[in-house]
Amino acid sequence: MNPSPPPPSRHFDLKDVPASPWKNGGGTTRELLSWPPGAPVFDWRVSVATIAASGPFSAFPDVARQIMLLSGDGVALRGAGIDHRLTQPFQPFAFDGGVPVEGTLLGGTSVDFNVMAYQAAGVATLQMLSAHANGAPLALAGAFGVALVLQGHWRLAGEPACAGQGVRWTQPLPDPSAQALTDGARLAWVQWHPFAQDA
Repeated sequence: MNPSPPPPSRHFDLKDVPASPWKNGGGTTRELLSWPPGAPVFDWRVSVATIAASGPFSAFPDVARQIMLLSGDGVALRGAGIDHRLTQPFQPFAFDGGVPVEGTLLGGTSVDFNVMAYQAAGVATLQMLSAHANGAPLALAGAFGVALVLQGHWRLAGEPACAGQGVRWTQPLPDPSAQALTDGARLAWVQWHPFAQDA
């Protein structure tokens, strides 16, 4: 039996994460974490997508999706029961991943943060954390998570991080602290809560 690929390194910088082109040529995806590693179907997945052209989103039946604008002019999302303009940075929007959705750029290229969770396997939560320098540290709790710095400077799991940098984990962090180093610092924090785990 071949062992599963190891999880990605704990700390990351978006600029160093490989970008995979979409099949339709409309953009690229930088995968921050997909679980289980190497599996053909994910239980949960966190990524950053660069949308360069209008077009359909891939459908993911039975998957709960959350999308959040990081930069750019945004995108209009339209599908059955969905009519949303993603124009405000750092404001998550949740929708059914199985619904066919058309994404129309509202200007230039849009960069978006994406969280997907297979609904039968568990629940993913996406929180926006704000803090000031010298404030009480926050705790990045849980066995599975991704934290991405949106603004300012932080110390995450013992290492400094600025916008576009973060930490990801698939077991509780030895040092789960998240300490803001500058005023107005903002952080996106994703947790995944599995319904059951293999013994």
